[in-house]
Amino acid sequence: MSTTTVRLDADDEQLLDKLAASFGGRSNAIRTALRNLAEDVDRHEALGAFLADWQRDAGPVNEADVEAMSGRYNL
Repeated sequence: MSTTTVRLDADDEQLLDKLAASFGGRSNAIRTALRNLAEDVDRHEALGAFLADWQRDAGPVNEADVEAMSGRYNL
């Protein structure tokens, strides 16, 4: 296992200490945050690929349709 140095300002230190209590320590909180961030990036990339496929197959998104659906489903 490697060691990485991270410089945090006072606000980030407080946030890390707050999270550490819930995640079993500072290192576990950072590892969890890193994994969550990686999952967010993966989801964002998957959504981008899905939308590109959709646009390729169905054409560009019609903004009026999106607005109508948003209103219909209270989004």
